[in-house]
Amino acid sequence: MEELGLLAAWREPLVVAAQILLILCLAWLAQRIVTRGITRLDARYTLLPTEILLPLRGLLRWLIVGSAAMLVLERLGVSAEVLWAALTGFAAVAAVAFFAIWSVLSNMFCALLIFSMGPFRIGDTVELLDGGDKPGIKGRVLGVNLFYTTLEDHGADASGGLLQVPNSLFFQKTVRRWR
Repeated sequence: MEELGLLAAWREPLVVAAQILLILCLAWLAQRIVTRGITRLDARYTLLPTEILLPLRGLLRWLIVGSAAMLVLERLGVSAEVLWAALTGFAAVAAVAFFAIWSVLSNMFCALLIFSMGPFRIGDTVELLDGGDKPGIKGRVLGVNLFYTTLEDHGADASGGLLQVPNSLFFQKTVRRWR
């Protein structure tokens, strides 16, 4: 009689464990089938360039893994509504944080482009043009850091002051350069 009680106590956890194992196996199998299917279709028909196929495979793999994770959590008793609320809340906070630091990230990325592409160098004289015929910010480049490019002012009043120009402006406006 005790054996039946013990079996009944372990029955539900064993069923849930078997279901989770089945979900994981099916997710692995689905991922393999999708990846091989895309590879074979591409080999046979050359549908898409390789630059698109690799991210497509990765996206489909993550969709399958994410779906399997949602199903596993659902089998463990976590409500899908709670998961959806947590996911959308996290996405909203991430979006707000991304927009809050957008200008900082933009200037840092533009600094990386200035360092790697070298549109101008320290010692060059540059001018940011507002329009085709309108004079803009002009000066000799004294330094470039992650956020600003420092120019020695050569504007109309030629005050000799220092201008700190956000790096992103060098990719938003026309730049005239003298070496």
